[in-house]
Amino acid sequence: MAMPDSARFKIGFFGIGLDTYWPQFSGLKERLEGYMEVVASQLKSHHPLVVNAGLVDNADKAFEAGALFRREDVSIVFLYTTTYALSAMVLPVVQRLHVPVIILNLSPESAIDYQAFNQMTDRTKMTGEWLAYCGSCPVPEIANVFHRTGIDFHQVTGMLTGDQQVEDEIKEWVQAARVMVTMRYNRMGCMGHYYSGMLDIYTDLTRQYACFGGHIELLEVEELVDLRKEVTERQMKQRLELFRESFDIQPDCAAEDLAAAATTSVALDALVSRYKLGSMAYYYKGTGNAENELAISSIILGNSLLTAHHVPVAGEYEIKNAQAMKIMDSFDAGGSFTEYYAMDFRDDVVLMGHDGPGHIAIAEGKTKVRPLQVYHGKVGRGLSVEMMVKNGPVTLLSVVEKRDGGLLLLVAEGASVPGPILEIGNTNSRYRFPVGARSFVNGWNAHGPAHHCAVGVGHIASKIKKLGAMLHMEVRQVC
Repeated sequence: MAMPDSARFKIGFFGIGLDTYWPQFSGLKERLEGYMEVVASQLKSHHPLVVNAGLVDNADKAFEAGALFRREDVSIVFLYTTTYALSAMVLPVVQRLHVPVIILNLSPESAIDYQAFNQMTDRTKMTGEWLAYCGSCPVPEIANVFHRTGIDFHQVTGMLTGDQQVEDEIKEWVQAARVMVTMRYNRMGCMGHYYSGMLDIYTDLTRQYACFGGHIELLEVEELVDLRKEVTERQMKQRLELFRESFDIQPDCAAEDLAAAATTSVALDALVSRYKLGSMAYYYKGTGNAENELAISSIILGNSLLTAHHVPVAGEYEIKNAQAMKIMDSFDAGGSFTEYYAMDFRDDVVLMGHDGPGHIAIAEGKTKVRPLQVYHGKVGRGLSVEMMVKNGPVTLLSVVEKRDGGLLLLVAEGASVPGPILEIGNTNSRYRFPVGARSFVNGWNAHGPAHHCAVGVGHIASKIKKLGAMLHMEVRQVC
C-alpha cells in the first residue's frame, strides 16, 4: 500500500547558537533551549512529524543535523536563530537538502525591559541577557551565505509568543509544504484525449512533472467500460443510495439514467483504486462505440463524488486545471472546475461555471441532479449537476503556460455572492471582485491563462504564493 502523504511529509527543525557562550553566560543555553521548545510545540500543532535536531552550536553538530535531515527525508526546514551564531554552523545543515528553508527570526518579547536591564550591576549577566534577545543578529550573515551558495530561503520575523502574524505565517508555510509534498506524490489519470481545437489547454506533460512532480497515468476509456461490466446489481443499488444522500435528484431524472450513472461511478472508484489516482482529467468523443459513449455520458455524478472526496476531476482533458484543482483541494479549499459564463454589469459580477462534474463539498446547499437531452458541444445526453459555490470569500487559481514554456500560478480573490443563476444543469455561480468585474476580467485575461480555472472557498492567495515560492514558480495575483 502506498504511503499516505501525511507520513511522507516531515518538518525539519533546528536552532542555532554559539558554544563559546555557554561557559561564559550561565543559564543562557538552557534559556534558549526553552525558547526552542515553544517553537517545536507550535510546529507540532500544525503537523506531528517534526524532526528536531536540537540546538546546533558547533560545526560537528551542524554536519550531524544535516545527516539526520537527509536520513529522515524532511520536506521543509525551519531554522530558529535563538542568538548570534556563525553561518558556518548553518550551511552544513541545509546545503545538501534542497528543500525550502524558513528562517525564524523571533524575539522572546516585544522589547527588552531597558530600565530593568540597565539597573543590573553585573555586566557579564547583562551581556547574557542581551544575547537572549540577539536572534536577529546572524540573519544578515546567514542570508548572505545562502545567496552566495544558491540556497533559497524565506523569513518569518516577529515575536516568539503572542504574535498572530508569526503564527499565521508559520502555519501557512507548513500548509504550503504539505501541499508541495501532496503534488510531488500525486498520481493523475488522463483518460481519453484533448477536445479537438481547444488549443489553450494543450500542455507538455514533462513540464508538469518538472514543476509539480508526481506521476501521470494515461488511461483508456475501454478500461472504464470493462470495469462497468464487473459492477454488480448490489453495488449499483448501493451507489444509488449514496446518490440520494449526496445529491438533490430532480423528479424528471430517468431511472435508467440513474442506474447507468451509478454503475459508472462504481467503475470509476475501481479505476481510481487500481492506479492510486489523486486527480484526473478526461474527455472522449465517444462516437461510433455505444459502450464507450454510455460510459462517458454517464460519468458526471461519479466524477462529482470523486471530486468531493479529494480526487478532483477536470473535464475536457484539462490537465493544467486538474493540477490547479488538486492544489486547491489540498489546501482544504475545494477546487471546482469553472470558466466564464457571462458578465452581469448591472450587479458587477461575473457568472462562472462549467458543465460536467463539480466540487459538491463546497456547494451552497445540496447539489441538484438534472437530466440534459444534449451535452452542449459534446456527444450524448444524460444526467448533470447544478450547483452554486458557497456564498462567501473565494479564490480562483489557474496553472498558466508561459511564453517561454514554463508555468506560473495565476490567482485572484473575490466572493461568491447570492443572486439568480442559470438553471441549466451546470455548475454556476456569481462572483464579485474587489477591482470590479470589468477590471478583473481584463487583468485575468492579460496573463494568457487557459479559459478554465479552479475555484475554492476562502482567501488563500498568501498560501498559494508560499507554494509557488517552494516550487520555484512565478505567482501573479490579479486581485
